[in-house]
Amino acid sequence: MSTSLQRRLLTVQPRGFCAGVERAIEVVDRLLELHGTPLYVRREIVHNRAVVEDFRARGVVFVDELHEVPDGATVVFSAHGIAPTVRQEAGRRGLRAIDATCPLVTKVHHEVLRHVAEGRHMILLGHAGHDEVLGTMGEAPGHITLVTSVADVATLPFEASTPLALATQTTLSVDETREIADALRARFPQLVEPAKSDICYATQNRQDAVKTLVGLGIGHLLVVGSTNSSNSRRLCEVAVNLGVPATLIDGPADLDLAVLADIGVVGLTAGASAPEHLVQAVVRELGAAGWREEPVKALEENVRFQLPPELLAPRRG
Repeated sequence: MSTSLQRRLLTVQPRGFCAGVERAIEVVDRLLELHGTPLYVRREIVHNRAVVEDFRARGVVFVDELHEVPDGATVVFSAHGIAPTVRQEAGRRGLRAIDATCPLVTKVHHEVLRHVAEGRHMILLGHAGHDEVLGTMGEAPGHITLVTSVADVATLPFEASTPLALATQTTLSVDETREIADALRARFPQLVEPAKSDICYATQNRQDAVKTLVGLGIGHLLVVGSTNSSNSRRLCEVAVNLGVPATLIDGPADLDLAVLADIGVVGLTAGASAPEHLVQAVVRELGAAGWREEPVKALEENVRFQLPPELLAPRRG
């Protein structure tokens, strides 16, 4: 490793947990505190390996589908949202279901239902197979078409006069979504769009923070986050699209110092489901290798979401 470089590590805020992730994690923490185990969670509570493994070590059982949950047990629905059929199944099975869906995802579900009720077909921008997309599409089967790229727009089978409305997965790239929306608007001028972007405040803020780092001259971006975290992967894409290499890492064990050997200024951020202790572990590892931390505040963030009503005034026993 070259020793002639002045190594700087620009750690940006905001980063890491968003309000929806904090709420979902607090839901599970509170249930463990009040009722202990067994406690079941359908799918990963948030898309982060370390968070899931921590809860698993504390006795939480993660399942893919509700048939894996014993009758009468307590189950938490993840932050990404669920289709109504899942909620109905929980009711039929007599499960005690606590919904940790992010309120911003719930808002998209409500928008979808309203537009369909008013006679519009929904165009959903998102990634096929993502938990959030599966939940949103489950709100109105047969009335939602998934679009994943600009190329998909040309193949849509609708007449120009078809009443259409737009919704998006909350964790997409702001810039990529804008391109797809422009293509949709050009082909379907009557497209009804959300009054406010469906992309969540935290996703947008973290992408804007990456742009701030790029503007400060970083030579490489490190993003702490798991590979199944959509918003974390989008942070890498933002940097790469601006000409800066980026690497997604779960934590310090994934660091490849050889890749950074000739990089004087490294940027560091974290996806909305990545815990801060992993960021600090990366900072320590890079500090030991010669990079001096310089905090960068891109903007303020102070959003909080209330817990589900069942947990606001819980009764013991």
